Amino acid sequence: MSSERSCNEKAPPYLKETEAQIGSPSSVSELGSDSGQKAGVIYHAFSQNEAKEYNIQHSGAHRAEAFMRAFLKRSLPHMSQQACENQLQRKAVVLDYFTRRRRKEKKKKSKGLSARQRRNLRLFEIKPEQQRYSLFLPLHELWKQYIRDLCNGLKPDTQPQMIQAKLLKADLHGAIISVTKSKCPSYVGVTGILLQETKHVFKIITKEDRLKVIPKLNCVFTVEIDDFISYIYGSKFQLRSSERSAKKFKAKGTIDL
Repeated sequence: MSSERSCNEKAPPYLKETEAQIGSPSSVSELGSDSGQKAGVIYHAFSQNEAKEYNIQHSGAHRAEAFMRAFLKRSLPHMSQQACENQLQRKAVVLDYFTRRRRKEKKKKSKGLSARQRRNLRLFEIKPEQQRYSLFLPLHELWKQYIRDLCNGLKPDTQPQMIQAKLLKADLHGAIISVTKSKCPSYVGVTGILLQETKHVFKIITKEDRLKVIPKLNCVFTVEIDDFISYIYGSKFQLRSSERSAKKFKAKGTIDL
């Protein structure tokens, strides 16, 4: 729409002299150019009430209508335009809704530290200032109470086979164990509180505050509690404490080293 109109030209009844697109650069410059003469006509966009009063549609309405017709023609090619209009005027159209299936996220299992990482971090290393026999005596007392509860009280008439079966699956941390037989003579006679048990070794703290690492292989250990003595053959005992609790041990005769 032009921003200028001659004074002689008659404007349409639905336009006023002050109705124009406010902020147009041409209209502003025109007002400042001829101050002595009558300024050109300024137009602005119709409001909704004015458009309704004069029955005028904005250009946006025409674009929306054209887009809607093109969309219906592309989506429903087998239906005519008249049939589409009739269908839309009579009832609402329910569009299909497809739900997206959620993919099950795989839970990532947290990986523990490897043996090398544990060694580098020294997680299970007992510091020299903590290698004292008296420091672990309370642990031994707790272990004795644990075994008494496990065996329903160590009574004199309790069968030794039952106690042996319980000890084979029990946690031995805190027990006082002794090496009675070994292919290495330097291990024989070592007695102390068991501090750590791995698959292949026992770590024992002696009364002299010395930490001894005794291999299970080719060694026989004794565990004594309330006058009950149990023998453990290390060659058949090479299991972790967690694995030993679920293992079934069979009664066998004496095993010579």
